[in-house]
Amino acid sequence: MGKEYSFTVRDFDPVHIFECGQCFRWERRDDGSFAGIAGERPAEIYFEPSADDRYAGTLRVADRSNAPDDGGAFWYDYFDLGRDYGAIKKILADRDETIREAIRFGEGIRLLRQDRWEALVSFIISQNNNIPRIKKNIDGLSELFGEEAGTIGEKTYYCIPKPGKLASLTVEDLAPVRLGYRARYLIETGASIAENGLCYLDSHLCDLCGVGPKVANCISLFSMEKYDSFPIDTWVKQVMEKLYGITGKKEIEAFAEETFGEYGGFAQQYLFYYIRETSACGDKHLAH
Repeated sequence: MGKEYSFTVRDFDPVHIFECGQCFRWERRDDGSFAGIAGERPAEIYFEPSADDRYAGTLRVADRSNAPDDGGAFWYDYFDLGRDYGAIKKILADRDETIREAIRFGEGIRLLRQDRWEALVSFIISQNNNIPRIKKNIDGLSELFGEEAGTIGEKTYYCIPKPGKLASLTVEDLAPVRLGYRARYLIETGASIAENGLCYLDSHLCDLCGVGPKVANCISLFSMEKYDSFPIDTWVKQVMEKLYGITGKKEIEAFAEETFGEYGGFAQQYLFYYIRETSACGDKHLAH
C-alpha cells in the first residue's frame, strides 16, 4: 500500500515548516525525515537539499493512505508548492530590518494549506496549551473517536473525528483525552458544523464555541487562505514589543495591516518562529 511522489522545491525546510507552530500532527525522526498525517493521509516526508542551497532540493512524499493516486496533487497543494515564496520574502524584507532578520532565520517556512475541520479542532485545543500536550490531545482524540487512516511502520494513524461524532459525545466521554474546558468547546462546535457544514466558517467563525479572535485568525490563515490574517499571541506580543516597541493588540493590528498588508500571515510566521526559537526567556514549546 502507498504511493510515492517527488517534487523539486525551493524555499523549503521541513523543520521550519512542521515546527513553526502551524500544525501538530507531524514528528521528526532520527534520520531527519518526518512522519505524520494530513487530513486522512498518513505519510513520510523526506527532503534532500541541493549542494549549493539548503532550502532547495527534492521533496519526496511517501503517501501511506488508501486515497486514489492523484499524481501528488494533494501534497503539492498541502505544501503550497505553487506559490513563489522567494518573491514574498523579498517584498517583506524590503519593509524593515526586523522582518528581514526573521526571514533569514526561518527561510524554509511555507504555510501549509490545511483541512478546515482539522485546523478548527486543532486550534481550539491549542488554547492556553503547549505543543507536546496539544499533539497528545489531538492524537488521543483521534485514536478514541476517529477513523483509522493507515499505518507507518508499527504506528497506526487516525483521522480527527468528524463533526457529527464529536457532537454525539459528552464531556465524560472525552475525559480520557484530558481536554479540560476545551471538551465542551469541541462538542458544541462539532454540533454547529454537523448542522451547518464547513461553509459556516466563512461568515460565522467567531460564533463557534471556543473560537475567539486569535483562534479565528489561526484558522483563517492556516486553512482558509486568508493571508492577511495576523494572529496575535504571547510570542507575537513579545516580538512586537521587543523588536518594534509596539504594545497593545489594536496597535499591533494597525501596524501589521499598514506594514505587512496582504502578506501579514507570512510575516507573522517568520516573526513567531524567530522570537520563539531565539528568545532567552519562556518555553519554546508553547503554541500560538
